[in-house]
Amino acid sequence: MTANIPKIKSTQQVKMPLEDVSGVLLFNKPFGLSSNTALQRVRHLLRAKKAGHTGTLDPHATGLLPICFGESTKFSQWILDAPKGYIATLKLGFVSDTLDGEGEITQQGKAPSDLPFIEQVLSSFLGSSEQIPPMHAAIKHQGKPLYSYARSGQTVERTARRIEITSCRLLSVDEDVLRIECLVSKGTYIRVLASEIGEKLGCGAYLMALERVSTGPYHLDEAVDLESLIGLTEQQRRERLLPVDTLLSGVPSLIVDEHTAQNILCGRVTTNNSLSSNPGIYRVYSNQNRFLGLCEISLEHKLRAIRLMAT
Repeated sequence: MTANIPKIKSTQQVKMPLEDVSGVLLFNKPFGLSSNTALQRVRHLLRAKKAGHTGTLDPHATGLLPICFGESTKFSQWILDAPKGYIATLKLGFVSDTLDGEGEITQQGKAPSDLPFIEQVLSSFLGSSEQIPPMHAAIKHQGKPLYSYARSGQTVERTARRIEITSCRLLSVDEDVLRIECLVSKGTYIRVLASEIGEKLGCGAYLMALERVSTGPYHLDEAVDLESLIGLTEQQRRERLLPVDTLLSGVPSLIVDEHTAQNILCGRVTTNNSLSSNPGIYRVYSNQNRFLGLCEISLEHKLRAIRLMAT
């Protein structure tokens, strides 16, 4: 399958300077584009000095790729660790040595048609478990990605990871094609899940297609695709950026007075017995609703900065 990816046309001979741009763009990554290539194209379109994405999608996967610009890159770790939602399409009755359609495909068994049985198998994956990353993965072993070893016919030992599958529900089944929607923790490989589902169904399976539909509080239906982004003016592209603090929507908020806000911005640890909030990490705002950054309240009611917005 060949990706039909819109190209960015240059209409100017003079290269425009990059600018300080901050915010989060919800990007709908197309098939065939690596996450890094997508990042660089979008960064070019917004003429942003600094940018980073929040969780790699394989080139053959599509869907939501939140891209952070400027100040939002300071807080991207909180969304990197957030749960991810996917719609996966599985081919039943066949297995692949890469666990997806790019590998050598072998027929294995007859796909079941019993819906209650399929739903029972899907529900058996809910909860916490250990998962071993596949050999065709981008994570590194001794400085090299696993897939580079796999392509040369080598297999290396991988450490199992603790993952959490919050939901795994049946969307449709059409003969030997199964579509599911799942919500999983960071580091979960849906290719591995697809293969394990095939094993439990007794017929084998591999991942045909994968679309990320959510990352933390963000959803695919709010994202913009590359073709639409190219069609916008630069100002319109920047208007699509979400505020930096949306990355931290799962973190409790705290409003402080202007004096405390100035102490925070100057890096001073503030002791305030009037702080009624419980110890922990907070996204902190001034009483004028200005987002200051992340701070921590200690058991001794001390408020210290963890990561701040630039002043």
